[in-house]
Amino acid sequence: MTDITTRYAPGWPGIPPRWTSSAKTGVGTALNQHSKVWFTLSHGILNEVYFPRVDQACTRDMGFIVTDGREFFSEEKRSCSFENVPVEPGIPAYLLTNSCHSGRYRIHKEVLTDPYRSVVLQRIRFEPLQGELSDYHLYALLAPHLANWGKGNTGWIGEYKGYPMFFAERDRVALSLACSAPWKKASVGFVGTSDGWQDLCDHFQMEWEYNRAENGNIAFTVEIDLATTKGEFVVALGLGATWTEAGQQARSSLFEDFAEIRQHYVSQWSSWQNKLLPLDKPCRQYDLYRASTSVLRTHESKDFLGGIIASLSIPWGFNKGDEDLGGYHLVWPRDLVETAGALLAAGAVTDAIRVLRYLEATQEAAGNWAQNLWLDGRPYWSGIQMDETAFPILLLDLLRREAPDSLGKLERWWPMTRKAASFIVRNGPVTMQDRWEEDAGYSPFTLAVEISALLAAADIADLTGHPGEAQTMRDTADAWNDNIDRWTYAGGTDLAQQLGIAGYYVRIAPPATDGAAASPLQGFVPIKNRPPGEDGERAYHIISPDALALVRFGLRAPDDPRILNTLRAIDALLAVELPQGPCWYRYNGDGYGEHKDGSPFDGTGIGRPWPLLAGERGHYALAGGHRDQAEALLTVMENSAIGQSRSLPEQVWDAADLPDHELFRGKPSGSACPLVWAHAEYVKLRRSIRDGKVFDQPPQTVQRYLVEKHKRNFVGWRVNNKTRSIPRGNLLRIILFAPARVHWSLDGWTTAHDTDTRDTGLGIHILELPTASLPAGAQPVFTFFWPEQNRWEGTDYSVKIEG
Repeated sequence: MTDITTRYAPGWPGIPPRWTSSAKTGVGTALNQHSKVWFTLSHGILNEVYFPRVDQACTRDMGFIVTDGREFFSEEKRSCSFENVPVEPGIPAYLLTNSCHSGRYRIHKEVLTDPYRSVVLQRIRFEPLQGELSDYHLYALLAPHLANWGKGNTGWIGEYKGYPMFFAERDRVALSLACSAPWKKASVGFVGTSDGWQDLCDHFQMEWEYNRAENGNIAFTVEIDLATTKGEFVVALGLGATWTEAGQQARSSLFEDFAEIRQHYVSQWSSWQNKLLPLDKPCRQYDLYRASTSVLRTHESKDFLGGIIASLSIPWGFNKGDEDLGGYHLVWPRDLVETAGALLAAGAVTDAIRVLRYLEATQEAAGNWAQNLWLDGRPYWSGIQMDETAFPILLLDLLRREAPDSLGKLERWWPMTRKAASFIVRNGPVTMQDRWEEDAGYSPFTLAVEISALLAAADIADLTGHPGEAQTMRDTADAWNDNIDRWTYAGGTDLAQQLGIAGYYVRIAPPATDGAAASPLQGFVPIKNRPPGEDGERAYHIISPDALALVRFGLRAPDDPRILNTLRAIDALLAVELPQGPCWYRYNGDGYGEHKDGSPFDGTGIGRPWPLLAGERGHYALAGGHRDQAEALLTVMENSAIGQSRSLPEQVWDAADLPDHELFRGKPSGSACPLVWAHAEYVKLRRSIRDGKVFDQPPQTVQRYLVEKHKRNFVGWRVNNKTRSIPRGNLLRIILFAPARVHWSLDGWTTAHDTDTRDTGLGIHILELPTASLPAGAQPVFTFFWPEQNRWEGTDYSVKIEG
């Protein structure tokens, strides 16, 4: 190890980089802000390690290869059975046992992070099951993917203060690998050409000893001296901004007693877990509560407090390279609010408040939130999902009701609330994308969230002294609630006749079908992720469990006939019976999932069941007074988790077992795992069952629409949502983004009127035309004079009165 001659690895730049399995059996980090490193586990080995932020992956994986030096070659991630259990429930430190299929060896691991340094530690014990320790060679393999990139990594074998280490760096991020056991040989090469895996596979021992590989897809291999340590040693993976920082961190951790580090790590997590509500009492057979709360907290940033990413995984990562820069390690505002609601349900009030503060700081100037974002607030994708603008208002309202003393003065939150509500009234009810990030239109789910948020915002407006804005919000909510069925309920269709029901709520009604054509019977819905020729369908043929949000958010009663009809349609088209019980698809024709043959999603595929939808169905059951059904669906979620570490996947496999693809009926597919949103839904269902009511149901909608049955008979017209027709008996509300004088007529310009709009304080200026008494077929007409620009609109607009 003292030879300093540079031996460059051949085979630059290596094969195209790929990430690894998304089926994480464990994720973890220290519960403090000192240690800014996160780890993931799958197939018995370390997978992606994140540093210095939870949205920045720095490795692909690290595992071991075992040989006898002559003819035996065994890679633990492919050649072993795996056991993975947390050291205690809800503590994300893991005991791994990997047993060789041929019965020759077993590798024991304990994995955690140093609570005071950015270091992932693995305490290893190699156990020969046949022969002696001296009969085996043990090699560690590490694939750096620094700063979310597999390409462009440079690695070398060197030393820190005389201590041998492997180093890699890219884009001002560096890692080091050190070991408490001596090294016998070490090499770094390019993946697929000169890396240690190729060497060992061909020769059963290391014959290559390259000490530098630059600007490529690289991997490091080292032979551990088993004899010196009797097969027991500690491996430290250190990270830093420079190679010296990474080296110092790793060496410093190795000087410490592992048992003491473990005690501090466990103690910090136990302290947090002990403060949570005991929703796991009595404990269930396959209880997920502590595992779920651990998953929620593990995914939080340590620099951008309250920022929680969707998953420490990359769906179908083994088939994806650097082009998938974000994976699921991004913040989705919808997922974030769902997570904060679960933290609040578990009694973690302070943690939920941090999320609200994060949302406050990352709100866009226009009032919305980005579709998804890096932790520092930079948008990743460019879509606008109206529910993601509404959800933060609902989180504030939930905190106001559940933990009012924790918020401070409510006036602090009015600017955020006002901006979000303004964006909703200026751009809703149509959404550019539904919650599945695919289609524009009138979505029952999005409508439920928008309307609930406007009523919650109205309460906050009243409490902070803004009654005028409150009235506009309630008026808008009432009008949209009155039109939900008109926009999204299909009656008398061929599908309804086939199912023997009067009608059902559709998944989404295209925005072009507004006005006279606003029936969901009109128009096509593009089906994303489907091959050409299979990527479009009539809106009235597409069903989704999304409609149950109308009950979850309190806009419709669980026994409303239209909801019951929709439920029958959902179960007829979207339910599947799995070994753990019933599960549901997002919608019929969904293409986000593996192909029929089990090959990974590659832009097209077949959507698979989502366990979180069982949780949502459980909330519907509870809303209808069926606690037993809710309990049964909680069990479905529990039995959908992977392994003893209890990670909930985004999707589960629904076809016959395909062992070659590691796909087994009812078990996780290649989608994201763990999905934080799924764990959040589980925690909330636990709380809801305990309380005997839906924990996060807004009371405003229930009171206003189910008890008082409010109506507001107007339909809005906006430049960005030009209503073509309105039902007879309704007023026509003109909604503009600047003050104007409306020049209007109800009789085809035989007589005309000029009326100024009214400023609502929410970025819109409104005027209601007296159209309620007009007969069917009448067409009020109008145009505008813009005083601030001293000009006329130059176009006449008309709206038809429906029969």
